[in-house]
Amino acid sequence: MGGAAGCELHLDHYGGRRLPFEQLGGRGVRMRLAETSGERAGTPFEVIDASGGYASACLGAGHAVVRRALTRAADDLGYTTDEIAASERTLLLAETLGARGLWRDHFPPGDYHVSGRNSGSEGMELALRLVLETRFDRRTLRPGRGMGRDVILAFEGAWHGWTGTLTTLLNRRHYRVGLPAPAVDGPYGLRVQFVPFGLAEAVRTFFAENGHRVLAVVVEPVQGDAGVLLPPAGYLRELADLAREHGALLVADEVLTFAKTGRFFAMADELGPIPTDVTVIGKSLGMGVLSTSMVIARRALSVRPSGAVATSDLRPLTCAVIRDGLRFIVVRQLLERSAALGDALERLLRREVLDEFPDLYRDLRGTGVLYGLELTERAAEHLDELRRSLIRAGTYVEFMAGAGRRSHGLPYVFPTMRVAPPLVTRPDDLERLVAGIRAGSAKFQNALSDHYAGDHR
Repeated sequence: MGGAAGCELHLDHYGGRRLPFEQLGGRGVRMRLAETSGERAGTPFEVIDASGGYASACLGAGHAVVRRALTRAADDLGYTTDEIAASERTLLLAETLGARGLWRDHFPPGDYHVSGRNSGSEGMELALRLVLETRFDRRTLRPGRGMGRDVILAFEGAWHGWTGTLTTLLNRRHYRVGLPAPAVDGPYGLRVQFVPFGLAEAVRTFFAENGHRVLAVVVEPVQGDAGVLLPPAGYLRELADLAREHGALLVADEVLTFAKTGRFFAMADELGPIPTDVTVIGKSLGMGVLSTSMVIARRALSVRPSGAVATSDLRPLTCAVIRDGLRFIVVRQLLERSAALGDALERLLRREVLDEFPDLYRDLRGTGVLYGLELTERAAEHLDELRRSLIRAGTYVEFMAGAGRRSHGLPYVFPTMRVAPPLVTRPDDLERLVAGIRAGSAKFQNALSDHYAGDHR
């Protein structure tokens, strides 16, 4: 083991706040860790993993279906670019988007085409590229009929990725200051404007005043980094209707929500699928072993020749893992099962954590196997200590930044614990997961009380 030394060589994305633990391995939803310093340094212990590697390992670790797919691909499928057809790619796309495809209700056969990318961020970059290319004539590379539409509507608290242009879709100064931004003037000027997520009146007003200028709307059906915020009933459908009525494209960022809300796609309601022009899926799509994404776009949306070539565009190995993983999810009815799993998770979190620790947690939100426990202001000030306490108590979770301050009088959203267990989580694992959160919260609360008592002595 060399966790501490390894961390010194690894770029620190967390500003000196990296966790003092090393991962030693794992199987299913259980992960082996060891502390990298202190009296317990090097001593292994086990945790229930409710993070799934940034919410990507929907089948947990070391799943037999994934191992077989990797072996089959490495032994038999070879490699190829997207200049020619590949049998595994053809089978995957036929089984998902073909006439009898798994996703035919969301994406009517013949109306959409697909491209693959390395990550959700890269997928969103391509989605934005597809939107921007509608504004000019690709043959002459001159402004076309789409000019004059210079606004992209995004949402307060949104998260669409770190890369390049995507930071302009985030309304939080921390992520944008000092980085390049698109020009707002000239024939290809672009402005990103924000409204609060989930507030229908704000969207109606925005379209009434700016609808003729809106090029696209970019939305997460459930806001993840903002604190697992769910929209009210009817909101997403009305948003889609407004975009269509005003000639704007609708881009759905389903990188996080794919296969986590009791169905494959969260852009749906009691009336059925909600139409989109571009949908980006990722995270769970790679079954925990690949970082990958798919960009599903209307056929009318494309780019200039060779303008979207990518080394990672649905190569055979990637397609094998996705295809076999999706088949397993369907055959074992894991999405249907996740609805019941999520109900149990919600009950346990509410009874064992939210109600028991009102000084630490102020709200619980979620659906399917995607839940968030929002911290109180006092607990948020000591988030690092809380997370370490939870891990030492046997549960590994992640924390979202929260939406912070929002407009239109909406309440501040503090950092939020994301609890997103893999689809293969069993009831006993779930109970142990919540027990770890409870035990870690109790220990943290006691330490916090001692800390504040000491300040007042």
